[in-house]
Amino acid sequence: MRRLLSISTIVVFIAGTGGPASGQTAAGTADSLFRTADMCMGCHNQLVAPTGEDASIGFDWRSSMMANSARDPYWQAGVRREAMDHPAAAAAIEDKCSICHMPMARYMAHAGGGQGQVFANLPVAQAASPAAVLAADGVSCSTCHQIAADGLGGPASFTGGFSVDQQTPLGQRIVHGPFEVDAGRRRIMRSASGFAPEEAPHIQSAALCGSCHTLYTHALNADGEEVGELPEQMPYLEWLHSAYADDEQPCQSCHMPEVEGEMPVSGVLGEPRAHVSRHVFRGGNFFMPRLLNRYRAELGVQALPQELDATASRSAEHLRTRSAVVWVEEVSRAADRLEFDVIVENLAGHKLPTAYPSRRAWLHLTVADAQGNVVFESGAVRPDGSIAGNDNDADADRFEPHHARIMTGDDVQIYEAIMEHYDGGPTTGLLNGVRYLKDNRLLPAGFDKVTADHDVAVQGSARNDADFTGGSDRIQVAVSVVAAPPLSITAELLYQPIAYRWVRNLAEYEAEEPQRFVRYFEAMASGAYEMLARTTVHVE
Repeated sequence: MRRLLSISTIVVFIAGTGGPASGQTAAGTADSLFRTADMCMGCHNQLVAPTGEDASIGFDWRSSMMANSARDPYWQAGVRREAMDHPAAAAAIEDKCSICHMPMARYMAHAGGGQGQVFANLPVAQAASPAAVLAADGVSCSTCHQIAADGLGGPASFTGGFSVDQQTPLGQRIVHGPFEVDAGRRRIMRSASGFAPEEAPHIQSAALCGSCHTLYTHALNADGEEVGELPEQMPYLEWLHSAYADDEQPCQSCHMPEVEGEMPVSGVLGEPRAHVSRHVFRGGNFFMPRLLNRYRAELGVQALPQELDATASRSAEHLRTRSAVVWVEEVSRAADRLEFDVIVENLAGHKLPTAYPSRRAWLHLTVADAQGNVVFESGAVRPDGSIAGNDNDADADRFEPHHARIMTGDDVQIYEAIMEHYDGGPTTGLLNGVRYLKDNRLLPAGFDKVTADHDVAVQGSARNDADFTGGSDRIQVAVSVVAAPPLSITAELLYQPIAYRWVRNLAEYEAEEPQRFVRYFEAMASGAYEMLARTTVHVE
């Protein structure tokens, strides 16, 4: 049986319908700006779509990466690494890294004149700090649904620069939603939660998502001096430079798919609505829900195992069916020379992969003889998660270049962002990175790499590759193959949310969080990638 309300939520619920004006510092208590999601689940669960599928908003959300942003052990390991690399800036690092992973606790801290904290609020469900309850709830309902429209889409809103009303007292506060709500239902929700719903179109805008999914970091040298600004993740600006923005297809259209037909959004006096968005937040991270499930006790996970399984499966299925296609053409053979072109098309509304620069996609190419024996291969993935032939996996000081032409098995086409250390060479330290040595991530349709702003520009030799364009990449393959026909050519596009080098570099840090994540990854490395697209052609 699914548990609707925790004991702590019941206490907050009883206390939460009155009290002094918001904006005070007692995060998680009755006078805070926010409420945990358990407060909302009592009414926004037990919802069934016309197909008979459970479409409960609360249950969908609590197994998402939004709900588990504070529990994310990879993020925790990364924050610890950055604090160890830059100890003089540790407090500022925790403040910035809590913006989008512990937004309610951080916002409350700033409202009271303080800074956001990370490790004081961990372990989740065990920390005793005043803000721990809000921190543990990650990106919760009353975060996104309280974001004001003012300034969204502009530079001031980026890097978590959204605004929330800090003046209106609880009992009169507004939460924004996609639907008009009548006066009677508004009174019921206000009585139950302290919030009144109000129709607001901006809640379904890409600019809302862009406030956190446009993130800049500032590099620090060994003396703690700022030496550069890095566009760390730019999905919103990538989308804005694509055909998807022109076609008015916002983030929600893919990541929050609409229910077919009509269904209520509340289990209490809910009326049927059309165009209800599922709160599944399917995206590029199929791996972390599986990891959270496996180590749920250690990480304080509340979502049920079957919910995390469903979230991982939905994300993986979305990646396999909606992210890319690949095909082979222009096949020719002369003596022992085989030539063909591989075309990869990006179906996403942003770069593929996008967001956090640990993500990579790559081509796995094989040629097999009539008996199925592989006579040529490029891009094979090893059990430890590394890619055979990839320079960066073999050596942290090198990286695989962009390839317009593949001639040997050691030429691997990897679509990735490689950061440059302020002293030169590749780095996986966000606050060491000042620019990108390589960014050949697949571009969305309509993306003009010539006119693209610097923050989303193509970097490295892909800039001069005429076959690397908005929406696709064409790679010429010309290899020696000693085998009698018929042959079969298989091209696969594989994807990892966390690349091997990013994990190996964490292993150097003797601290609990990095060491724990390395242990987790090594135990699950063989399942740390997904196939996005595949095709096979036969050559007589």
